[in-house]
Amino acid sequence: MKRNFDHEILLLQGGGALGSYHAGVYEGLAEAGMMPTWVVGISIGAINAAIIAGNPPERRVERLREFWYRVSAYAPLTLPSELDPLRPILDRVSVLSVMLCGVPGFFSTRVPSPLVVPAASPDLVSFYDTSPLESTLEELVDFDLLNSGKMRLSLGAVNVRTGESKYFDTQNTRITPKHVMASGALPPAFSAVEIDGEDYWDGGLVSNTPITYVWDQKPLTTALLVQVNLFPSKGEKPTDMVQVLERMKDIQYSSKQRFTTERLREIGELRASIGRLLARMPAHLRDDPDVMRIAKQYDDREWTIAFLTDTHQSNVGQWKDAEFSRTTVDERWAVGVEAIHRSLANREWTTPSAEIPGVRVYNLPSGTRREGATSANGNGNEVGKPKPPSRSFQRSHRRRASRAASSRVH
Repeated sequence: MKRNFDHEILLLQGGGALGSYHAGVYEGLAEAGMMPTWVVGISIGAINAAIIAGNPPERRVERLREFWYRVSAYAPLTLPSELDPLRPILDRVSVLSVMLCGVPGFFSTRVPSPLVVPAASPDLVSFYDTSPLESTLEELVDFDLLNSGKMRLSLGAVNVRTGESKYFDTQNTRITPKHVMASGALPPAFSAVEIDGEDYWDGGLVSNTPITYVWDQKPLTTALLVQVNLFPSKGEKPTDMVQVLERMKDIQYSSKQRFTTERLREIGELRASIGRLLARMPAHLRDDPDVMRIAKQYDDREWTIAFLTDTHQSNVGQWKDAEFSRTTVDERWAVGVEAIHRSLANREWTTPSAEIPGVRVYNLPSGTRREGATSANGNGNEVGKPKPPSRSFQRSHRRRASRAASSRVH
């Protein structure tokens, strides 16, 4: 990302199979030379974040592609557009396969099922075993590089015992595969991961929106935050039970995104107001305890927060985060790339504002037909409805993926 920000931060929500959208967004950013200095992730966002932070810039997209190639290997065929009428059926078969057999390089079905075992150790109380993910991470991530400090990495989890959010941060923790797995240990599918004597589950159980962790970090004077959301907070009124269940999941895992954004904007404006007030404060009042207490809340941070939201339409409703077929993975990846291409048509969000300190918020084009773009002045108004990526764009993306796959040495 552009060097005229003090910090350039990429925030990745959790969302299982939807995470290939993250990879497409990162590829689009990398193509534009917008490299983050800090990546924050939850669940599948933690896996993608670890792959980004644990590889040199020239290998990051390749390694992301390798991960998503592996997890989609159970349904490796890329379907031609002529078979689109069959996609709803094929995608449901894909989900059924995942539920029965697991996902290569990610998780496998636990036998015997915890439902037939009266009592078990905490690491066995789940329907799936994630030990394949540990092997995949060890192969695709250079943990020495990840912990070198060249890029900051933060991974969100929740303490099972206390219910409190916990972020594992390379500034104070040496990250291992276990930390990444803890961030994505969503029960009851996956068991808790023990770290330093405490058990941890998926951070999305508390909040799937990692921006609140970043907000509390200081000093951050000028910062560009790009948060990639996998569940849209907005949606149409459901008309059947499948849509009801999907919409319910979207609302649940968009996790207070709208509330958080508005609160951050309000706090930013309040802090700016405190600064102006302090500048006009008479000298004899500046040592007043109440004034000094208020002054601690002021900083001159100038933040730009840009939201990208995956609104790619799914054929499997609430199970969309478990649909790892190659065709769907490639489509979401392509939508992520296209979202960045469209967002960069107006680059105002990529440069700091010369105005007073505060928070600017942009809702960038999603890359699909369901949501509009946000106006360039960051006021959150929708001004248009972008078209989905063209067939030619998706075919081009698939050809690149296929070439990358054929060049691998197994």
